[in-house]
Amino acid sequence: MNLYPVRAIYMSEMARTRRTLLQSIVSPVISTSLYFVVFGAAIGSRIEEIGGISYGAFIVPGLIMLMLLTQSVSNASFGIFFPKFSGSIYELLSAPISYLEIVIGYVGAAASKSVLLGLLILLTSNFFVPLEVAHPVWMLLFLVLTALTFSMLGFIIGIWADGFDKLQLVPLLVITPLTFLGGSFYSIDMLPPFWQGVTLLNPVVYLVSGFRWSFYGISDVSVVASVVVISLFLVGCLAMIAWIFRTGYRLKP
Repeated sequence: MNLYPVRAIYMSEMARTRRTLLQSIVSPVISTSLYFVVFGAAIGSRIEEIGGISYGAFIVPGLIMLMLLTQSVSNASFGIFFPKFSGSIYELLSAPISYLEIVIGYVGAAASKSVLLGLLILLTSNFFVPLEVAHPVWMLLFLVLTALTFSMLGFIIGIWADGFDKLQLVPLLVITPLTFLGGSFYSIDMLPPFWQGVTLLNPVVYLVSGFRWSFYGISDVSVVASVVVISLFLVGCLAMIAWIFRTGYRLKP
C-alpha cells in the first residue's frame, strides 16, 4: 500500500475541516449542548433516574451516538460527492492509486472528525452532568467502530447521490429518526412489551445500548449482540464499497 496518496487525501479532507471550523466542529458541539439544557432541565426534572443513573447522565451516550452517526455520514458523503460534482474524481481514478487507498483516505478523515467530535462532546458534557466511564477501552472501541462504519455508509451515499439534496436525504429521513427511536433518550424497558419487540428491529438500538454499557455497565440488549450488529454492518458496507468500485457504479461516465 502506498501511504502517500492516502496521506494526501486525508490531509486535504482534514484541511477542509479547519477551513470550516465553525460548521464542522463548533456547531455540532453547541447543538448537542443545547440538548443537555433542554432535555436535562425540561425532562430531567420529571425523570429522576433510569437504572440508577440520573437522566442527564443517562442521555450522554445517546447524544454522542446521535452526533456520531449523523456527522460520520455527512462528512464522508460530502467528501466523496464534491470530487464527483466538480469532475476531479476522474483524475483521482486515473491516478496510480488503488481503490483501497481512496477509501482509506476519505473514510479515515471522516471517521477522525467524528471521533474528535465525540470526544469533545464527552468533555463538554462534564460541565452539565457528572460522568463516569466504566469501560473506557470498550467506549473507544464502540466510538471508533461506529465512526468507521457510518463513514463508509456516508461514502456509499456520496457515490449514490446525484445532487446535493440527496446527500441529506438518508441522514434526515433514516439515520436521525432511527437514532431518536433507538433508545438515545430513554430505556426501551420503559416501553410496552409489543413496542419493545418492534424497537429491537432497529439496529441503532444495539449501537446506543452497547455504547451506554461502556459508560455505566447497563444496557437494554446484550453487549455481544451490539458487537455482532456493528460488525455485520461494517462488513456489509465494505462489501457494498467493493461492489461499487468493481462495477464502476456512479463513478464511470
